[in-house]
Amino acid sequence: MRRLGFVLTGIWLLLTGLSTLVHIRFEYRELLMSALAVVAGIMLILQR
Repeated sequence: MRRLGFVLTGIWLLLTGLSTLVHIRFEYRELLMSALAVVAGIMLILQR
């Protein structure tokens, strides 16, 4: 379960970087990124 938090954080970092570098824009991007960050944070906190 702890590994899932790190995987979700990695996905969030990749998407954040790519959306800035390549100007990726899609509907609900901000909502998706926020939800992914919250879920990753919860997963990491629960394992500590």
